[in-house]
Amino acid sequence: MTMDAITTSFGDVLLWSFWLFIWLAALMVWLRCLIHLFQDYSLSGWAKAGWVVLLVLLPWLGALIYIIARGRRTPDGEIAETTPAHADQERNIRHVAVPRSTSPVEQIAGAKSLLDSGTITQSEFDTLKAKALA
Repeated sequence: MTMDAITTSFGDVLLWSFWLFIWLAALMVWLRCLIHLFQDYSLSGWAKAGWVVLLVLLPWLGALIYIIARGRRTPDGEIAETTPAHADQERNIRHVAVPRSTSPVEQIAGAKSLLDSGTITQSEFDTLKAKALA
């Protein structure tokens, strides 16, 4: 084996690096298409099976077709917008996050009930009362 067979020129290394980058980028696109496909709950099982067959038999062409046909759809966003539980959760977060303004009378009455139940001491009640009246 000669030294020329082992070493390559800088241009060859650059060319191989370029093709490796292209190959890895294409592989990432293909895998992202598969992940996106299985995260999409709006598709039936048969539709997913059809896309998988296309992506496996014609990987790069299938990925290109998938991106053109379904690229604008984001499963996470569609699920979050269409789920009624998401709307309920948003409403509950807004309800809890927004502080409700209570009158000093209500605050003192709440503190008095805590004092009567033995949860707080007289000095804590006096502190709460002073805060409510301030």
